[in-house]
Amino acid sequence: MRALVLPKPGRPDTLQLAELPVPQPGPGEIRVRIRAAGLNPIDYKVSPGGHPAWTYPFVLGIDAAGIVDEVGEGVTRWKAGDRVVYLADFTKPGAYAEYSITTAHSVAAIPEGISFVHAAAFPCAGLTAYQVLNRKMHIARGQSILVHAGAGGVGSYAIQLAKAFGASKIIATASPANFEYVQGLGADEVVDYSSEDVHERVLELTGGEGVDLILNSLNRATAQKDLSVLAFGGQLACIAGAPETVADFQPSSKSFSLHKLMLGGAFGSRKAEEDLARMAEEFMQLMLANRLVPIVQEVVKLEQVPEALVRLSERHVRGKIVAEL
Repeated sequence: MRALVLPKPGRPDTLQLAELPVPQPGPGEIRVRIRAAGLNPIDYKVSPGGHPAWTYPFVLGIDAAGIVDEVGEGVTRWKAGDRVVYLADFTKPGAYAEYSITTAHSVAAIPEGISFVHAAAFPCAGLTAYQVLNRKMHIARGQSILVHAGAGGVGSYAIQLAKAFGASKIIATASPANFEYVQGLGADEVVDYSSEDVHERVLELTGGEGVDLILNSLNRATAQKDLSVLAFGGQLACIAGAPETVADFQPSSKSFSLHKLMLGGAFGSRKAEEDLARMAEEFMQLMLANRLVPIVQEVVKLEQVPEALVRLSERHVRGKIVAEL
């Protein structure tokens, strides 16, 4: 099969096309003929140092959509020809290839009306946002939220989800070039992180009360400052790094909750992997109801993935890039 491989630990521009044997599904697994694969920051962040579980040449790609090609022993739910989408286990060969193997219980059926490209654009970013708002924060109608990096993959979905779930005020950070895009997704206020004091501006926009919810996909330093703009009883969810001094945070009288997110941490727990599939099903129902729109900004070919990952690493890409096979 044709695949894009990482021959050894290295930058994403060292990925190269190669021919690999077609993988065979084991008990409880299915083989999927990949039709589309989403690009994610984890690809360029981990590839230079590699991962202890990888053997080379290694196939990256954790956002996968395609057609079931063969089922392993004991698999009864799926059959050849079924259209499926899933988040791949990052420690195992992924979706930048014509065929990939995954566990049968962690995939979701793609309904009619959703394309492979649109399906491949949401697993990592979309399910991260969905897990934060729906499973962790349990966002309620009338709450306010700050979404950092509103034009990015997670941010773009989080803004839409907050709108769909009835948030009363959605504040997002973005560069001026992305203001219109972020507002189009549903942000009520957009703060220019490059020229404004984000946290001071958030307090101004909330009359000094702060926001009920914050989704931080940036870094520990920003997350630390986020604590100061949480409303009483607020919740902070961190993807890239949690605050370092939560125990000593002042004022100590402020009640708040902290969530540390790592979607890929679900692998290894059957219950958590099954919930990935359930969340994907729920997410796609929102898409079918037009409460979420796909955020595909660019479709590339498999051989264009290395260059696209380099651009993604420069952090100026809106929404999602998807490779169509």
